[in-house]
Amino acid sequence: MRMTHKAGYVNIVGNPNVGKSTLSNKLIGEKLSIITAKAQTTRHRIFGIVNSDDYQIIFSDTPGVLKPHYKLQESMLNYSKSALSDADVLLYVTDMVEKYDKNNEFLTMVKKSNAPILLVINKIDLSTQDELDAKFDFWKTELPNAEIFPISAQHGFNTQNLMNRIVELMPDSPPYFDKEALTDRPERFFVTEIIREKILNYYQKEIPYSVEIEIEQFTDAPTRADIRAVIHVARDTQKGIIIGHQGKALKKVGTEARKDIETFLDKKVFLELYVKVTKDWRDKDNMLKKFGYEL
Repeated sequence: MRMTHKAGYVNIVGNPNVGKSTLSNKLIGEKLSIITAKAQTTRHRIFGIVNSDDYQIIFSDTPGVLKPHYKLQESMLNYSKSALSDADVLLYVTDMVEKYDKNNEFLTMVKKSNAPILLVINKIDLSTQDELDAKFDFWKTELPNAEIFPISAQHGFNTQNLMNRIVELMPDSPPYFDKEALTDRPERFFVTEIIREKILNYYQKEIPYSVEIEIEQFTDAPTRADIRAVIHVARDTQKGIIIGHQGKALKKVGTEARKDIETFLDKKVFLELYVKVTKDWRDKDNMLKKFGYEL
């Protein structure tokens, strides 16, 4: 007799730079979320779908929680807050580095969640056993109803045990998406994320956080994709920095992005990149809506 099918949403929340996207990608088995050493790299809620014959798990990676300084960050915070209310399982990710009292306001909201909470202590490879024991004891007191999983997402330590527990906690349900689906996002969304990842890697300070990518053309043929993308920056001075001397910086971004897009789409890609100044786009409702942010 066939087992009952399970399906549900697993929402991954926590402060910036604790490894949420690395963990999400590890559990999904595909690189759907940007991973860089910089904080605040995820801006949207990204669904990654894991299917088997007996279950469908929809993982939702969310932006790191922060106090917003402009409307873009307000939108990012709203994504994280919404993840607390519609989860079948909540993964609250912390690590061995961040301070205990960081962002108490959001932690208070986590405590009020009705969903089962799995408290993930990431980056345990950076700690001693005594340090891990102290973290474990703190979180057992802070979130007494949570199950605690010490892991290293980067090295895959204990992530399979975490996945097994997630499967156990899934409610009985038919699938929410087609069983062949990997994500709810279209291909062009991931193209913009790949380009943005390269900018996060290659530019310093404020530049990466002032950039948004817009796909102007996406012509998809069986063996080749032609893509034209605009890199929007918030100020005139940032345009020159993105382009670089004799256009070399922009060319480097384009070359590296094209390689990853070819891997993602599994075909040849012709990529054109342009830079445009869209003044203060992070604080303009019409631009944020155009770029797909929920206000």
